[in-house]
Amino acid sequence: MSAESVLPAPRPRLTQRPGFWAGVAVTALGIATVSGVTLLRARGASQAQSQQGPLPQLGALPDFSFTRHDGQPFGSAQLRGRPYVANFIFTRCPTICPEFTRKMVGVQKATASFGAGLQLVSFSVDPKYDTPERLAEYGERHGADFSRWSFLTGDYEQLKETIVQGFKVSMGREPGAPEDDLLSIFHGTHFVLVDDAGQIRGYYDSADSDSTERLIHDTRRLAQTGH
Repeated sequence: MSAESVLPAPRPRLTQRPGFWAGVAVTALGIATVSGVTLLRARGASQAQSQQGPLPQLGALPDFSFTRHDGQPFGSAQLRGRPYVANFIFTRCPTICPEFTRKMVGVQKATASFGAGLQLVSFSVDPKYDTPERLAEYGERHGADFSRWSFLTGDYEQLKETIVQGFKVSMGREPGAPEDDLLSIFHGTHFVLVDDAGQIRGYYDSADSDSTERLIHDTRRLAQTGH
């Protein structure tokens, strides 16, 4: 696939310290450069394709397997054959994660008619703290339907590899910050729509109401038609 035809990961919304985010922006820009295009083009393609033709194909995810909130292995093998919406959170997040999770609750409600045929997956960016038990409690607190919504934890470096290199979404921690400094943890705030073959089909800014409405529209469409 040519550089012109590959759509990139969106830049993450800045959620932590302004000075540190200058460095994060450079890192995110590097990821986007490797991918070969800009967020504006990704949005334009997704908006246009939502109305006519298939949704864009933005890259295939590598295989992954982590630990679900119930302690069971869960990953691309269990998701194969079913489209899903992914997001990236941590349970002790003091800033944007509660709202990000509430938006996922909205997706859960809006797509309830598809049942387990459409999955929701939340990846923890703080896996050392986020044990399966803590993720289960977090999901219960937010009204997650565990038959279709999985919360994943696991090895930090493997999660980072999957999120940054696979989903093309930022994740990390401010260098040198204390372990209990929650504001030093950063991650992207876009939903990612993935089809039943593990192909990324769209990025949606969780802070943009139009974008989240488009996510629900595209998710329903992908679940119904496969494209």
